[in-house]
Amino acid sequence: MLLNDRTPVEKFEVVGPYAFQEHLVALKEVRTMALETRPDLRAAVEAVEKSRADNKLAIANGAADPTWGFDIGRNPPLPSYIGFSVSFPLRIFDKNQGEKLRTKLDVSRADKSRMAAEARVLSDVDTAHATVASSIELLKPYKQEYIPEAIQVREIVTFAYQRGGASLIDFLDAQKQYRNIQLNYVNLIGSYLAAVSQLNLAVGREAIQ
Repeated sequence: MLLNDRTPVEKFEVVGPYAFQEHLVALKEVRTMALETRPDLRAAVEAVEKSRADNKLAIANGAADPTWGFDIGRNPPLPSYIGFSVSFPLRIFDKNQGEKLRTKLDVSRADKSRMAAEARVLSDVDTAHATVASSIELLKPYKQEYIPEAIQVREIVTFAYQRGGASLIDFLDAQKQYRNIQLNYVNLIGSYLAAVSQLNLAVGREAIQ
């Protein structure tokens, strides 16, 4: 949906390795990526800039500019003359006062909206990053210990069963334990990939491939 891809579900395929990366991008780095990339935060920043520009325009429209004048002439039999004039309007009432105050309040409101958007972005990134880190911590023991041990136990029991040293129940139980560990490992990788997708969505671009 986010890519606006209209491919039917039965023709849609996901290509890529079904595995996990033990190295996780630092939280500070993904936070920086999100602050630079998230479109909702960028829109909030641009809204602040626009409100500040509107406030400056309101102040400029309310300013009083002096009027300069210059005159030169000749009126015989009098000699030629040159004249200068400067007029300053007396601003007893500032008719643009309300617009100045309104745009000033808009700046404050836009800045608070930007702060809220930034807090929301950082919260999304922190939550997604913690979920990915938790998935990695759960996957490491499976990759380093549980799966190698299950394979070793299955091979030993299979060797013993083929030579009459183990019963059929022992052989089937070893196979069952091995498949359960493999199933748990595959499910954890699925959770990890979902968490990575959520982190990339929170960042606004592909932080982890």
